[in-house]
Amino acid sequence: MVGETLEKKPAKRAAAAPQRAIAHWLLALCALIFAMVVLGGVTRLTQAGLSMVDWQPLMGILPPLDEAAWLALFHDYRQFPEYQKLTFGMTLAEFKRIFLFEYAHRLLGRGIGVAFVLPLLYFLVRGRVRGALAPKLAIMFVLGALQGLLGWYMVKSGLVDRPDVSPYRLTAHLGLAIVIYAYILWVAMGLLAPRQPRPAAGRVGRGYGVARVFAPVFAGLVFVTILSGGFVAGLDAGFAYNSFPLMEGRFVPLDVLRLEPAWRNAFENLPLVQLDHRLLAKLTLLAALGLWASSGAASARAALPAGARRALTALLAMALIQFGLGVATLLLVVPIPLAALHQAGALALFTLALWSCHELYRRPR
Repeated sequence: MVGETLEKKPAKRAAAAPQRAIAHWLLALCALIFAMVVLGGVTRLTQAGLSMVDWQPLMGILPPLDEAAWLALFHDYRQFPEYQKLTFGMTLAEFKRIFLFEYAHRLLGRGIGVAFVLPLLYFLVRGRVRGALAPKLAIMFVLGALQGLLGWYMVKSGLVDRPDVSPYRLTAHLGLAIVIYAYILWVAMGLLAPRQPRPAAGRVGRGYGVARVFAPVFAGLVFVTILSGGFVAGLDAGFAYNSFPLMEGRFVPLDVLRLEPAWRNAFENLPLVQLDHRLLAKLTLLAALGLWASSGAASARAALPAGARRALTALLAMALIQFGLGVATLLLVVPIPLAALHQAGALALFTLALWSCHELYRRPR
C-alpha cells in the first residue's frame, strides 16, 4: 500500500506539470494585457490614438525607417479632422512623439496575438490541451480577435467630423480588455490552485458566508467603476472640477441633468460623469472595508482559508491605495505618470477581487 501511494504521487505531479505550464503561459498573457491596458490609457492621455489613420492587422509592424516615410505618414495624418481642428500647425517632431505611443500600443497588441497563438500551437501539437480547456482557449482566441476589431472601430469614430473617439466605443474597448483579462486569469487560477474541499458545514461561520456572497458583487462593482472611468477618459472629465471632496464648492455640481433625454447625462454630461465616478469610487472603498470586516468575523471562527484571508487583506490595502491615487490624480490635474498608476491600480484591485472570489469558491475534487 505504501509503495503504491509513493508511485501515485510522482504520477500525479507529472500529470499536473502540463497544466502548470499552460497556467504560467496564461498568466504571462495576463501580464501583457495588463501592460496593454495601461499603455492604452497613456495613449489616450497623450492624444496619440488618432495618429495612425489606417489599420493593417498583419502588416505595418516596422515603424517608419527614414524621413520620407515619416513625411508620408504625417501627410496622411493632416488630412483628418484632428489635425485640421485641434493640432493644426503641429511639427513633424511633435507628430513623431504621439505616433510612437500609438505605434507601441498596436505593436503590443500584435505581440499579445503572437504570444497566444505560438504557445497554443505548441501545446496542441504536444497533446496537452484536453477536455474542457480546449473550448476555453477557443473563446480566448475569439475574444482577442473581437478586441482588435473593436479597437479599430473605436479609432474610426475619431476620423470623421468629430476629432475625438466616441466615449462609448472607448469604454467598450476598455471593458472588453478587462473581460478578456478576467477570463484568462480565472482559467489560469483554476489550473494552478489545488482543488481543496470547502470547510465542513459546522465550521462555516456567518461572516464566511457573507464574504462568499459579497466577493463577486464587489468584483462587479470594481468593473463598473472601471467602466465609469472609461467615460471620464472619453470626455476628458478629469481636467475639470479639480478639487475634492467638493466640485466647485458643491457636492453636486450644477447642470448635471442638462441633456435630453435624461439618460444621456450619465454618459455624455461631464459634471455628472465625473460625479458618478467619484461616488462609485467611494462606494468601492466602503465595500472593500465591509468585505474585509466580514472576513475578519469568519477568520475568528477559523472558517476562512488562509489564502482567502491574504487575498481580502491585500484587496483592502489596494482599495485604499487606489482611492488615494484617484484623488491625487484629480487634484494635480491628471499628470500622465500618476494617471497611468491610477489605471494600473484599478486593474490591480480588480485582480485582487478575482483572486478573493477564487479563494472563497474553491470546489472539491
